[in-house]
Amino acid sequence: MAWILAGALVFQDLLGYDRVMSKRHSLRENRSAFARLPVRHIAGALTGSRIAVHARGQIDDVRVPVICLHGYCRNMSDFSDFSDQFQRLADKDWPIILIDFLGRGRSSNRARPADYSTPNDARDVAAIAAALGIKHAVFLGQGHGGQVVMTLGASHSALIAGSILIDASPITDTPGLVRMRDSLYLMGKVRGKQQFSRVAHQVYGNIYPGASAEELNALAARTHEVGKNGRVTSFFDQALLKRLEQVRVEDMFEAQWPLFNVLANAPMMLLRTQLTDQLQRATFERMASLRSDAVQLIIPGQGSPALLSGEDEVGAIVDFVRFVSHGMKASSIVAG
Repeated sequence: MAWILAGALVFQDLLGYDRVMSKRHSLRENRSAFARLPVRHIAGALTGSRIAVHARGQIDDVRVPVICLHGYCRNMSDFSDFSDQFQRLADKDWPIILIDFLGRGRSSNRARPADYSTPNDARDVAAIAAALGIKHAVFLGQGHGGQVVMTLGASHSALIAGSILIDASPITDTPGLVRMRDSLYLMGKVRGKQQFSRVAHQVYGNIYPGASAEELNALAARTHEVGKNGRVTSFFDQALLKRLEQVRVEDMFEAQWPLFNVLANAPMMLLRTQLTDQLQRATFERMASLRSDAVQLIIPGQGSPALLSGEDEVGAIVDFVRFVSHGMKASSIVAG
């Protein structure tokens, strides 16, 4: 089964989903998960696409911006707490950019489901950076977002001032992919708030064993909403899940270590959540051995996506970003 296209991590359109999907997600601005994240829409690389972008802080020539990229079916709300913590620990004006990939959150869907791919997401990120006047940035990617960072490094290496990969690697672990797919399918099929809450607690309870019922409900609200009629709305295009229907636990994806290696010329930080099933420990250790200079951190007591709300992990990221920013500033002085 061939799952690799042009040397990048990308799911090919094996099932012919060029037809119009019956449950495409629609743009809605009043969801509770996005209440603290006002956005503007920027055109993506493809004509007609509208990408939701939340920007805070001041983009300047002094501090390197941080651009946060979420997981496959997730959205920028995964970075809401992180962005608050980051600016509290670093500088309230430090530029930080959150993006909803097309088909997620408040971005438009891709016109053709076949166009959902890692390279296309990377092209959109490059287009957003250009629109914002960003020449260099630290890219923080969780899961799929980390694979987008690697792909961006292959096509727009000058943009990468530093990379932070969280539960992301050149190897796609199919057990984690299947669990994610099946969990999201299940959450989207139930009816009523009570049943949805019960299923959400089953899905997230093992990933975040220390979380309260209220916290688990808040996690579920990042990707789904229960309407007054009891129907569940997903904050992502259902075509994204359809593209994973044929993936089996025993499938093997071709490892893309060359993509990881393209990030070799910029500082790197590697993070792994203790309970993740998206990044095997052996893979993480190999990445660390290939980049012995990289900052390494294990986030205890949680799985994917990382919550990024604790001072230890956010503080470490702040230190890394400051290090990159100071290095870029010193390089500019030398070059000048």
